[in-house]
Amino acid sequence: MVGLAILCAVLAAGCSALGALLQHAGVRETPNLKLTSAHRLVTSRRWVYGFLILFACAILQVVALALAPVSVVAPLNALAIPIIAVARAHRLTGLLAVAVLVATAGIVVFVSITAGQAVPTEISPKVALQAGQLVAAGVLVCTVVATFQTGAVRALALAIGAGIAYGLVAVLVRDVTTALPEIEWISLAGLIATFLVGAWFIQLGYAAGPPDLVVAGQTVVNPIVAAWIGIKLVGEGAGMSGLSQAGLIISATAAVTGTVVLAHYYRAEVTA
Repeated sequence: MVGLAILCAVLAAGCSALGALLQHAGVRETPNLKLTSAHRLVTSRRWVYGFLILFACAILQVVALALAPVSVVAPLNALAIPIIAVARAHRLTGLLAVAVLVATAGIVVFVSITAGQAVPTEISPKVALQAGQLVAAGVLVCTVVATFQTGAVRALALAIGAGIAYGLVAVLVRDVTTALPEIEWISLAGLIATFLVGAWFIQLGYAAGPPDLVVAGQTVVNPIVAAWIGIKLVGEGAGMSGLSQAGLIISATAAVTGTVVLAHYYRAEVTA
């Protein structure tokens, strides 16, 4: 089951990268994007194609989260970053190759550890509420920053806010799917609301900055938040040794470092 979950998560990462590229192009075709003008996005064929691909991504992620712990599935979302980096590369430089390799290796090592040692655990209402409060606080901070900033800073703040929201979405998806055939109505309502907030932040981020920065911001924060909730709050990492936890920290640091370098690389390339 874990192997199938990993396969679905990897395919979802590919869909996420392609969908992000298409939706960014569609958003760029809709100037002065606001909440009241969001309906204009459906007039862009590329945005609609991106939406459909991201819908397939969501289905794959739901299946993956139904089969494996959050701390195994969520980090694989970050594979979208090296995928989109390679897809947009005008030329393959040493820095780009090393950054992609480091980011990918960090993700693979992290998932290898959690796949072998993470413990599937039920998510209690108390834990879900606690996670929701922490995420709401983080999203609020990002909203305030984005309100008073423009350009790349605004795009990054919105991307981080989306990543925080999506981190909770992954946890709530796991809660809802493992409770079936019973329906966890509170978790389901929270899942829908949080997903919509994250999705809207992504669209606003695309309107403010380059897709690489938006994808990098939300895709790094998303698995970090989800894995932290899964390991620390839900208890999926209860049986991990000190050595394994150190491996998680080192591999996560490598993945984040590679991703930051990729984002910086493309920002420098765009402004050159």
